Amino acid sequence: MRPQLHHQVEPLPTPSDLSQSLFRTRQQTLSLAAPLGAEDQAAQASEDASPTKWHLAHTTWFFETFVLQPFLPGYKVFDERFNYCFNSYYETQGARQPRPMRGLLTRPTCFEVQDYRAYVDEALQSLFGSAVADDPEARSRIALGVNHEQQHQELLLTDVLSLFALSPLRPAYRDGGRTHAREDVSPLNFVGFDGGRRAIGHMGEGFAFDNESPRHDVLLQPFTLADRLITNAEWLEFMRGGGYGASNLWLADGWARITKEGWCAPLYWEERDGQWLQMTLWGLQTIDPAAPVCHISFYEADAYARWAGKRLPTEFEWEVAAEDIAVAGNMLSRGALQPLPASGGNGVRQMFGDAWEWTQSAYAPYPRYRSSAGALGEYNGKFMCNQQVLRGASCATPDSHARRTYRNFFYPHQRWQFCGLRLADDA
Repeated sequence: MRPQLHHQVEPLPTPSDLSQSLFRTRQQTLSLAAPLGAEDQAAQASEDASPTKWHLAHTTWFFETFVLQPFLPGYKVFDERFNYCFNSYYETQGARQPRPMRGLLTRPTCFEVQDYRAYVDEALQSLFGSAVADDPEARSRIALGVNHEQQHQELLLTDVLSLFALSPLRPAYRDGGRTHAREDVSPLNFVGFDGGRRAIGHMGEGFAFDNESPRHDVLLQPFTLADRLITNAEWLEFMRGGGYGASNLWLADGWARITKEGWCAPLYWEERDGQWLQMTLWGLQTIDPAAPVCHISFYEADAYARWAGKRLPTEFEWEVAAEDIAVAGNMLSRGALQPLPASGGNGVRQMFGDAWEWTQSAYAPYPRYRSSAGALGEYNGKFMCNQQVLRGASCATPDSHARRTYRNFFYPHQRWQFCGLRLADDA
């Protein structure tokens, strides 16, 4: 997930509600970083991931740059050098530390970053104590900043997992082991949905990013959708059936990728003495057969669907299927920090939580989409190329961040996020 320009809607949250949401989110980020030592917070596992310290500082830089500087009279920047260190992709904000080299930022220290956060939070408190809190644009930007920080909360966890998975010690982010009882794999069933003309996109109530709009009609053919996510047990069948070695199952780019990098299992899986283990935020664990498979690329999800004689859903099919489903599930507040087996029930399950679901839809603008002018408008639209849309939410997604129209997006080869798959088919 990446910081995206939001779609401004009315009514905006009241200053009181917005203040509570802001500082609750700011504290939650610190709580997520609390189990980590200074060395943990400074290291970077890959070009895709960022150090925890950088996440803590970047989300603070966002509020300082786009809220405090333009709206709080007399605000003094904490440190002018931080704009270079903690800018992400905003070209209009100037030069920045290259993303692959964020782990080289040993200074400022994690303790100085904590001071930075406290300084900015105090200034944000002052802003809410002034008339500026009634400015619609200021409130709109604060709402955007809250949702931006929630995105980074999930990234913080996935980036810590990627870091600890590279350690020979296989440390646990949290102690305690599995948080659920093992369950048998429930049979995979398919639920039918009618085709026709259907409205897609944000309806104009509450917060949404601009890539969820404008709302528009699409024409769908009748389709079926699996009632749950694909499990580790089913993925093991794919592996044992030679799925990673059957070139006819793979897109050309995917086959080139797995051949070059030697993929033979999902990311974080390793085989020891004939048993498959998986690195999790709880440390190295045996594979749970009933839990959803996770940390797979779009290429892998697409190949599995072909192997199963099915396909991935489009993002529009997914949204239609989720219309009458409560936005609830195994997300961050549950504390599982890993995908869990599907619970019983009729109809489609696991639409929210556990793992983001790859779709066959390319990440592209909706009809009549226009990115806004200025720095906040440059981030989203310019990334609408060569990426795939994912829907739902994961076990690391803040609960209030999930919604039916949310369009997550990643490059098809990326695996370090909590990404899984659900099968679809033509009716």
